[in-house]
Amino acid sequence: MHLPRKPREITRRRGFALAGGFGMARLAAGLGEAVAATNPPPIMTRPIPTTNEPLPVVGLGTAQQWFDDQPATLAACTEVIRTLADGGGRLIDTASNGGGYGAAEGVLGEVFAQTDLRPRIFIATKVEQDFFLNEGALKAALARLRVSKIDLIQLHSVNLLWQNVGPLREWKAQGLVRYIGITKDSGYGDWGTVESIMRRWRPDFLQVDYSMRNRAAENRILPAAAELGVATLINEPFGGVSGHGAPSRSNLFRSVAGKQPPDWASEFDAATWGQFFLKYLIGNPAVTAVIPGTNKASHMADNLGAGRGRLPDATQRQRMARFIEELA
Repeated sequence: MHLPRKPREITRRRGFALAGGFGMARLAAGLGEAVAATNPPPIMTRPIPTTNEPLPVVGLGTAQQWFDDQPATLAACTEVIRTLADGGGRLIDTASNGGGYGAAEGVLGEVFAQTDLRPRIFIATKVEQDFFLNEGALKAALARLRVSKIDLIQLHSVNLLWQNVGPLREWKAQGLVRYIGITKDSGYGDWGTVESIMRRWRPDFLQVDYSMRNRAAENRILPAAAELGVATLINEPFGGVSGHGAPSRSNLFRSVAGKQPPDWASEFDAATWGQFFLKYLIGNPAVTAVIPGTNKASHMADNLGAGRGRLPDATQRQRMARFIEELA
C-alpha cells in the first residue's frame, strides 16, 4: 500500500516548483545549510517550565502523515526521524487513536526497534477520554511504541469541564510517563474550557492549533500558559481558518504559490516559506515548540532551519502578519 497523496504535501512541493529559479536557489541554499553543512548552527531550545529541561523549538507531527506500516512507509518515516535527530531535533508528537494518525504509533515503535534512534527522541503521545481513563490505554500505547516509558502523555481534545487529568498524574507518579499535558484539537472545544482545565490541573504541557492564518491562540490561551508556567506545543502551523472563522486545514503554502519570500525575511534568517511561517510562531516567546507534520525528509530539514539563526522581533512579526493578510 502506498501513502495517500496529501494536499498539504502536494501544495508545498508545487509551491517550491512554482517559485522559479531564484526561489529554488534560495531553497537549495537553505536546505544545503541545514543538511549538508559539516557544523550547522544548533537548533534553538526553550525550557520546559516545570523542570527547565531544554526542548528544541522544532519537532515533528505525525497526524495525516503515517497511515500504514508498509515497508515504503517505514523507510520514509525512518529517514524523516533520522533527519530530525541528526539536525538537532528531538520531539515527535503522535496519538493512540486511529483517526488522523493511522498506524503512527506502531510505525514509531518499529523504527525504534530497528534503529538506534530511541534515546535521541522525546516521545509525546495522547490518550482519549470518554467517561474515564484507565491504565490499559497507556499500556497499549507503550506496547505499540515498544518503550517502557513515554516522555509526554496528553489528554486529547479536551472540551468538557468535567474531564479529569488525575489518572495522568498517577501514571507520572508511577514512573510510566515523564510529563503530562492536554490538547485542544482544531475545531473542537472552546478556549474558556481549555483554560479552565489548564488552571485546575496545571499540566506540564498544552498543545493548541496556531498559525499565521489562525492566530486566536495569541489572544488568550498562550498568555495564560505563560502565566501558569505551562509548556506549549503548536500543531497545524501551516493551517488557516475558514471564512466562518473556524480552524481549517487550508494550507498557507497555497497562498504563496509562485511567490518568493520577501527580501526582508533575510533579517531573521528565513530562507523559505516554511521557515517564514514557523519563525513567526517561534518568535512568540510563549511558544515552546512547533510540530509541523511531514513524511518527507527534505521538508523535515527545511522545517529545522526555522529553529536556527535569528527570530523576528515583535515589530517584524507584525509586519509578517500584515504581509500574509494582504495576500488574502
